[in-house]
Amino acid sequence: MGVHFRHALSLFLLAGFCLSSLDTTAKYLVRDHALLIVVWARYAGQTLVVTPFAWHRAGPGFWRTKRLPMQLVRSSFLLAATMCFFGGLRFLPLAEASSITFLAPVVVVALSLPVLGERPTRPRIAAAVVGFIGILILLRPGSSILHPAVLLLLAAAFCNAFYQMLTRKLLEEVPHTTLFYSALVGTVALSAALPWTIAETSFAATDALLLLLLGTLAGIGHWCLTHAYLAAPASLLTPFTYLQILWATAFGLIVFGQHPDGWSAVGMAVIALSGLLLALHERRRARIG
Repeated sequence: MGVHFRHALSLFLLAGFCLSSLDTTAKYLVRDHALLIVVWARYAGQTLVVTPFAWHRAGPGFWRTKRLPMQLVRSSFLLAATMCFFGGLRFLPLAEASSITFLAPVVVVALSLPVLGERPTRPRIAAAVVGFIGILILLRPGSSILHPAVLLLLAAAFCNAFYQMLTRKLLEEVPHTTLFYSALVGTVALSAALPWTIAETSFAATDALLLLLLGTLAGIGHWCLTHAYLAAPASLLTPFTYLQILWATAFGLIVFGQHPDGWSAVGMAVIALSGLLLALHERRRARIG
């Protein structure tokens, strides 16, 4: 294992921990506060964290992009995914909710032909089928996650899939510029609506600190993620993404006293397996290519 890969993997795992901590903090906050305020804090904090880094790495023109419309559409899908996911977290257990959003790579496979013009390979199709089976297990009759809010999580997975596909169309852009727009669009869009919401909300000192923590975790997590992908190929790092399900399970148990029952754990494992198989297949294709 090379030094560069060890460095990239450390950043990648730290990013996963930060993003899982972000989801946990968001779930805690949306129980008592307006969804818009929680999502705004997440993007405003990320903007404050990543903008100085983008300026330092890409210079004062870090905000310039040749693909502005695509940057805005891509970032809007990320914002929609966040709104749907945080909205679903208000009603559903953390671990199961997080697992459903990991269907995004499977959705990418399903939409790769009409959106990207890429014909999916048989292993990709097989991984998509396995992921769908995992969802059916999670959403079985009597499941704790069989709730109308699960539609928000499925919408989050679809929005995240479009976000990922558009990211692939922006590979020629400076990564720090793309990272900046990922935070900026959500901040600007939600800041415009904030005065109508914040006037009706009261905050304790603890809540204010948690909102600050939310944005800090988002900024650090996405910064680490970007730099990990700059230091090592995505095909090597992606299989480790599914460790976040373990973090989500641990945080759900420690913070909220929630733990998946036997069949839900099986469904989560099947979803993780589908993503892992897909990641390993892409890794093999990258090596051959």
